Amino acid sequence: MTQNDASTILAIATLAALADGQQDGEEQARIAQAATSLGLANADDIVRRAAAGERSLQSLASSLSSAEARQLAYDTAAAVCHANGWVNPSEAAFLRELASMVGADISAAEDAIAEVNRATEDPSAQRTEPSALDQHILDQAMLTAALEILPDRLANLGILPLQLRLVHRIGQSHGQQLDAAQVKDLAATLGLGAAAQVLEKVVRRTFGGLAGGLLGALGGLVGGTAGSVAGLASGAAVTFAATYALGHVADQYYAQGRQLSTDDLKALFARFRTDADTIFPRVEARIRELARSNSIGSVLRSI
Repeated sequence: MTQNDASTILAIATLAALADGQQDGEEQARIAQAATSLGLANADDIVRRAAAGERSLQSLASSLSSAEARQLAYDTAAAVCHANGWVNPSEAAFLRELASMVGADISAAEDAIAEVNRATEDPSAQRTEPSALDQHILDQAMLTAALEILPDRLANLGILPLQLRLVHRIGQSHGQQLDAAQVKDLAATLGLGAAAQVLEKVVRRTFGGLAGGLLGALGGLVGGTAGSVAGLASGAAVTFAATYALGHVADQYYAQGRQLSTDDLKALFARFRTDADTIFPRVEARIRELARSNSIGSVLRSI
């Protein structure tokens, strides 16, 4: 793995974000920001040139120096394509093409995605009692936090779909008829689901988990806590808080007939995240117990 590999993976991630034809300049800037925070030099220029089509996917794929780099390129592209919760046909075609070019083992990704899809199938509309709904939100927050600390670097592909499913179920419990776009809009308003966030999380965890002198070869691409126990625990706490807050914000939003303003939603989200920070230490042991299965499927089936 070389610095050139890291730059190439960022370029491929940019093409992945463009695969559905919907990425705008702001999204490109956020991906570049994520890469810059990882220490990758000239991230803005790499993203700009990739978005301008200066190099083909085939050219980029063929320049990767090792099997590890090729697999990482595919995993990172898969994460970006899943950043909004689901993969559309254009994104699926892009991933199939990339997998063929790099010879990636996509079985793990396909298994992970299948498990997530099974877990996030649209539930039948049911009204939920307030106390049961509070417990459901807590359970889902623990579940997404457990996915955060699984050693499988693709496990966090399931986090956003589970968060979106939670919003959908809460809306249904309040008699709201929601489509996928409405659910995603609420999550986006609260800052969840950005491709840049998914990209940074996957690259940090994957690079942090590779053996040998990778960090030195990448010139500081990953921060010192990446892959450490402390870093993973911190990530689980953040994911737990985000899911917990999202669920309770959705509950109030739909209970009030979707009348809350954007400022109100963000203020509620901040308040419930603070509440979650006080709850996390009490449930951390349960979250780690869930994650000990070392299997996406086992975690998703456990709650």
